[in-house]
Amino acid sequence: MHRTLRRRGAVAGLPALAAALTLSACGSGSGAGSGSDNGSASGSGTHTVRTAMGNVTVKDHPQRVVVLDTAELDSAVTLGVRPVGATHADVATGFLDYLPKDKVSGIKDVGGIAAPSLEAIAGLKPDLILTNKDRDAARYKELSKIAPTVMTGTTGFPWKANFTTHAAALGRTDEAKKVVSDYLAHAKRVTAALGGPEKAGATDVNVVRFVEGADIRIYGRQNYIGTLLADVGLGRPAVVDKAKDGFSYDVSPEQIGRADADAVFTSTYGDPRKSKETQATGSALWKNMKAAKNGRVFKVDDQLWIQGIGYTAAHKILDELRADLSKGRP
Repeated sequence: MHRTLRRRGAVAGLPALAAALTLSACGSGSGAGSGSDNGSASGSGTHTVRTAMGNVTVKDHPQRVVVLDTAELDSAVTLGVRPVGATHADVATGFLDYLPKDKVSGIKDVGGIAAPSLEAIAGLKPDLILTNKDRDAARYKELSKIAPTVMTGTTGFPWKANFTTHAAALGRTDEAKKVVSDYLAHAKRVTAALGGPEKAGATDVNVVRFVEGADIRIYGRQNYIGTLLADVGLGRPAVVDKAKDGFSYDVSPEQIGRADADAVFTSTYGDPRKSKETQATGSALWKNMKAAKNGRVFKVDDQLWIQGIGYTAAHKILDELRADLSKGRP
């Protein structure tokens, strides 16, 4: 599948959304996991999870989990769960390359994202399915006949609330609290390494994605990568506030100068020539940007920065932000 879909989720009332997506506890024992390598005993109890499709009753200790998008796979891996099945991304390796190979080996491919094989899913006899409405709203009834299906409203921007929902479904709320705590501590360390909140905030950062078959995207604030930049306390140039729905401000190669900032991170989805990357970065407009002149343009992995969405990806991105933005810093 050609994954040029926008990571939206630019919805109003995020606190309310986060509250709506958290666990509704009904005899749930946290700390027990799911998947084939969790080393925890299976139990017979159930608990209720609040989802975008209403309350769903799931096993306290699901053992055979199928995930149908990249964020759900990141959540599972982050929480130490090896799904029995997952959809593949539009990459050569099937699963995104930033994920540890030993954590995704043995997972059965059940089809492409937003086009899973219901037959393949059913054949795995899952006791839990994790997905979101963006990808699988039309298949919710069919999926629910196979196994309890925990569906979040969207993906991208509300990734932290979605992770809470995934953890609740997996019976790993205690582990999730530590994951969140570790991430926040990591973000603070990065801020400190960049000179503290004031200096970090004075550094304007843009993220530019070259997408085959689409305009060039300057990422706004209401998307996955925007939340990471905000957590570090980095500044954003005024252009990001022109982003449609807070997601991205799309430009042509002839407008690429609008992407300028103190530092610019770029990623590419598809062929660099067909994505207009070659045309844009070879232009005088690009070469005259202060970020380019100062050697502050950094090429990053699209799979990690844009497609992954989750805490495992986030830690790697934080490390790259620290390493790149520390270069040449007074």
